[in-house]
Amino acid sequence: MIDPSKQPRRKAVALRYDRRKDQAPRVIAKGTGLLAERIIALAREHGVRIHEDPELVALLSKLDISVEIPEDLYRAVAEVLAFLYRLDRRAQ
Repeated sequence: MIDPSKQPRRKAVALRYDRRKDQAPRVIAKGTGLLAERIIALAREHGVRIHEDPELVALLSKLDISVEIPEDLYRAVAEVLAFLYRLDRRAQ
């Protein structure tokens, strides 16, 4: 039998980026366990693309809500955004 206390808890971080308003993407939600599952479910319900990167989530989850990501994470987040934009273009 698997001990639930020994299972890694799922984490999620939601970012928002509006080129017209934001200098950089912002953390708009973050959570672990059930809250992470809810963030993921809401994203799916609203057609928001999801990208899994545990290392990036670990770094982003240390940030406060509404805070723009720091410059040292620009490249990693830009790569994810570029990947998601390419997926959207292919879907159209």
